[in-house]
Amino acid sequence: MGSPEMYINRGSTINLTCVVEHSPEPPANILWTHNNQEINYDSPRGGVSVITEKGDVTVSYLLIQKARPSDTGRYSCAPTSANAQEIQVHVLNDLRGPAAMQHGGQLKLEYPLSAFLLSISVLVLGT
Repeated sequence: MGSPEMYINRGSTINLTCVVEHSPEPPANILWTHNNQEINYDSPRGGVSVITEKGDVTVSYLLIQKARPSDTGRYSCAPTSANAQEIQVHVLNDLRGPAAMQHGGQLKLEYPLSAFLLSISVLVLGT
């Protein structure tokens, strides 16, 4: 079984959320990657940011504004205290056709010391 997939319109905001729970302590780091490359938040592309809230439940948000076709690819969230989880994101020029259905995914895995949930949401800007 492959990873979840998401289809979104160009120009939308991609919001990937990684939730780490049931961990004895918050993870020291949560690494976000795109196509196996660490995401550079200071890149010339701009519009890419991460917000991480640590606590009993740690939540990390990867926000990609004004999605473009080059943002298509496999994204992963890798907390230091759990295995990485992935989602395949497809940025399309137009989602109006019947074959281009929007799919959101949610994946939760339990680990002996920790678990995390990767959930994905999309804010579509205009049509």
